[in-house]
Amino acid sequence: MAVGDKPHVVCIPYPSQSHMKAMLKLAKLLHHKGCHITFVNTEYNHRRLLKARGPNSLDGLPDFRFETIPDGLPPSDANATQHIPSLCESIRKNALAPFLSLVSKINDGCASPPDVPPVTCIVSDGFMSFTITAGEQLGVPVILFFTMSACGVMGFYQLHVLLEKGLTPLKGTF
Repeated sequence: MAVGDKPHVVCIPYPSQSHMKAMLKLAKLLHHKGCHITFVNTEYNHRRLLKARGPNSLDGLPDFRFETIPDGLPPSDANATQHIPSLCESIRKNALAPFLSLVSKINDGCASPPDVPPVTCIVSDGFMSFTITAGEQLGVPVILFFTMSACGVMGFYQLHVLLEKGLTPLKGTF
């Protein structure tokens, strides 16, 4: 299969550990099935990953690459968890433009190395809704991947029962 014929999937998880781990597992499966993968981290999480695993830990496969976009937050201690409400707000407000720029560079052949095929699909964490706008603007299909635990899925699945029984929203104090 020629490089241009290979499907190119851009995977972008929500920037928290469990979301990144689940998306990385999916990316590895897609790569194993013959897809070129670009895995997009925030700059903050990419630095943490390299610090934990070593500066060359992500080198090796030309058809499985890591790229970064800023999260829009001011620099912080690399060993601390980011403030989740601030991260949510910043991603929502600031991530579209750098993500569009990254995918556009890949599709225009400006990416390094130059033999990277154009993006054929974006697999996005379900909480990264700006990717839908990016996909529409770029003409690239977007698949939303929700990285919930089985417990979380069952909670959402059974929410209607709690509502019907009047058990939620909670009315007391703890």
